[in-house]
Amino acid sequence: MKVARVVAGVLLFVSPVFAQDAPPPVTQIAGAVLAAPEDKRAGAKVLGWNGGATMVTLREGSNELICLADNPKIDGFNVACYHKDLDPFMARGRELTAQGITDDKTRDGTRFKEIDEKKLSIPKDGFLTVMTGKSFDAAAGQVAEAYTRWVVYVPYATAATTGLPTKPAPGVPWLMDPGTAGAHIMISPPRPQAPK
Repeated sequence: MKVARVVAGVLLFVSPVFAQDAPPPVTQIAGAVLAAPEDKRAGAKVLGWNGGATMVTLREGSNELICLADNPKIDGFNVACYHKDLDPFMARGRELTAQGITDDKTRDGTRFKEIDEKKLSIPKDGFLTVMTGKSFDAAAGQVAEAYTRWVVYVPYATAATTGLPTKPAPGVPWLMDPGTAGAHIMISPPRPQAPK
């Protein structure tokens, strides 16, 4: 479950204090779009960081993807891209984090309840990609120890309606938060083995 909650955390990157200044927009954009399929990168909208703790639009998009730049406050590299129809759900998560709600279960529970009450929307099949790594070399356009995983939101899906397990296993797609408004299929390939 911890790995899955990291997916939620990458989408909520808002923090009131910054240890580092944000990289230039061109660097943030170059890193953020690495989570997108190659044919979607040039047209993806990119949200990133200004000099402080505020997430801003770094580049408008011309396709259906929104990509989030790496948070300079957090060690390592962590970017995500998602379908624009997921933006109300993702933006609400960032808003709750900015309000000080940093516990994943509380934040998710709040959003799921708002979807149930028709105060917040989520698409029936929203897609998200997350790429993490040790660091990003902007000059080379490469992520050290890159790892990519995917999420497909399937609100209210259950093990019975999908046939998927509800517990993670290495390399096996599984259903997280089954039966809730935020039910989603986690697709986490095995991590590459470190060279010996």
